This record gives sequence, C-alpha cells and structure tokens, in this order.
Amino acid sequence: VVVGIILVAINPYKELPIYGDAIIHAYSGQNMGDMDPHIFAVAEEAYKQMARNNKNQSIIVSGESGAGKTVSARYTMRYFATVSKSSSNAHVEDKVLASNPITEAVGNAKTTRNDNSSRFGKYTEISFDQSYQIIGANMRTYLLEKSRV
Repeated sequence: VVVGIILVAINPYKELPIYGDAIIHAYSGQNMGDMDPHIFAVAEEAYKQMARNNKNQSIIVSGESGAGKTVSARYTMRYFATVSKSSSNAHVEDKVLASNPITEAVGNAKTTRNDNSSRFGKYTEISFDQSYQIIGANMRTYLLEKSRV
C-alpha cells in the first residue's frame, strides 16, 4: 500500500476567501509543493496522477464530528468539476451530495460539536471520460452508529 500526500485541515467554522474559482485556477496545473498546502493541491495531484498514469485515485477525508469533512469533499468535487471543464460543472458537488437526503434526514444527530452530525460514512466515486471530464458519480453510504438512528 502506497500512502501519498497527507493534508491536515482545520474547520474555521466560517466562510473564507480561499476556496473560490480564482484559487482553483491558481492551483490548477501546479506541482505539489509549488504552492501552499491546500485541499486544491491534493485534488490537483490526484487529478494529474489519474491523467498521467491512467489509474484510479483516492482521496480520503477523515475527521471528528464537525471537522468539516463534507465541506472538504464539496471543495474537492468543485475543483474536479472546474479543472475538467466538465459540462456538468453546474455544481456537480451539490448533485452528488444531494443524492442521499433520506439517510441524512433519518440518521443525523446533534453532538457537542455539530448540530447536524451524520451517522454515515460516505464513499463517493467520480467517473471521468477519456478527456478527463466528469461524466457521473456514485455515492454509497455506510451506517456507522446504529444506536443514534
């Protein structure tokens, strides 16, 4: 098993101006380490490796309740949608993350750090065509805490 880049990100609990399209374009095409550590740097490296080696890539987003896992996943999907110039760029991350509202409605619970904490793990697979444009996505959920449902 090969482990690649590890990024430690902290949820600031407020919107910051470091996730817009201008920042996406700044990271697009850059080599890892040429710019500051960022979720977009991780996404760019995965995207480049996929295109260069024609191999599947994985990004694992992990953390405690309220750590910002869902937001980080959204930023990653937005990055892929923007750099791939996908025709589905119309908020592909919203479409993918909105695919599971029933389990979220039933399975979320209030914690000390998050009023709407998910009880589910999520595996999101994003499919690209030969020109590395997004053509679809599939999300699977895994119940983590039965006692809260």
